[in-house]
Amino acid sequence: MIPVRMYRMHGRIVVPGNMGAYRYMQELWRKKQSETMRYLLRIRCWQYRQLTAIHRVSRPTRPEKARRLGYRAKQGYIIYRVRVRRGGRKRHVVKGQTYGKPKNHGVNELKFARCKQSVAEERVGRRCGSLRVLNSYWVGQDSTYKFYEVIMIDPMHKVSSTVSFLLHYPFTCRNTDK
Repeated sequence: MIPVRMYRMHGRIVVPGNMGAYRYMQELWRKKQSETMRYLLRIRCWQYRQLTAIHRVSRPTRPEKARRLGYRAKQGYIIYRVRVRRGGRKRHVVKGQTYGKPKNHGVNELKFARCKQSVAEERVGRRCGSLRVLNSYWVGQDSTYKFYEVIMIDPMHKVSSTVSFLLHYPFTCRNTDK
């Protein structure tokens, strides 16, 4: 009998021979510093930079992550890739003239309260008013931009507005929760 190597992942014992395809994909995306992933991410970032800031993609770059976040490969589910500029937020003041006490004179080194991912979701939600944002995930970054893929749902579509869907995601079909 050949001894089988087992290891612990997320509190569960995993046997490497029993790993499915999505588990392998997940492990690949976890090792972003490997030579293969560094090369792939660099090539993809170059490709994403040539495209518009918000554009629709036919299928997710990370199918295992998209499915974990609620994406299904059926009509009514749409994926958009978004480019968000990295770095801090400069205060919008005319000629740098801030008024008031010296405590509030900062212009350059201000940090925006929300993360880049929520900014990406908001931008796609504004662009596609009839769709609802379900979730989003990171797909790459370079020195200037971060790239996210946002999963959108068409609430009026027959497939995505079924009873089981509304039980799992009741908040997505409300217009106020866009």
